[in-house]
Amino acid sequence: MLSLLTQGQFALFALLLFAIIASLTLHEFGHAWSAHLLGDDTARLAGRLTLNPVPHIDPIGLLMVVMVGFGYARPVPVNPRRLKKSWGHAAVAAAGPGMNLLLAFLSINLLALGATQQIEILSGPAQRALLVLLAQINILLMAFNLIPLGPLDGRYVMEWALPNGASRRYTAFNNQYGVMVFLALIALSIFGVPVFSWLLGLADKVLPWLIVVPLPGG
Repeated sequence: MLSLLTQGQFALFALLLFAIIASLTLHEFGHAWSAHLLGDDTARLAGRLTLNPVPHIDPIGLLMVVMVGFGYARPVPVNPRRLKKSWGHAAVAAAGPGMNLLLAFLSINLLALGATQQIEILSGPAQRALLVLLAQINILLMAFNLIPLGPLDGRYVMEWALPNGASRRYTAFNNQYGVMVFLALIALSIFGVPVFSWLLGLADKVLPWLIVVPLPGG
């Protein structure tokens, strides 16, 4: 992102920063909202059941996004013992990526609607750029957070999805090595090893399948 500033693309930098903050905020809100629905009010009592980005955004995590392309938001506190369902922790974990998928769906279809219906509020250059960024960033966030390693949401989904024996072995491995493996992959990526290169082209493959607005000639 810093290269945008050095190239003088200040408007694109601002749009990208807004899209990232909005996407991270909705991701964390998804966790808090689903936990609340399933009986755990820990996040609500901590002030996290809100669309205000301030409680969700970690300044250091956001700075890392700007500086190196990887970062984080403040994790939503969850007490699994308060959840009403045995699959509650997996559902709360999946709700963050699920919210990203929803935002990508809405963004790409608003973009298509603006293009097909010539709706002025959706078809200006800035609006189109923002909707494209929102769609792409949210597919990336969804996929990245579903990686079943370390502290990522995919860890809890995987623990629930595996059979009991495999789940216990996976949990033990992840508890001991997951964070180290995850941080090693991040470090390799920062130093130029394309371990996450598959994420970069994922939006181009997924987004066309999310469009439900009829396109010209469709």
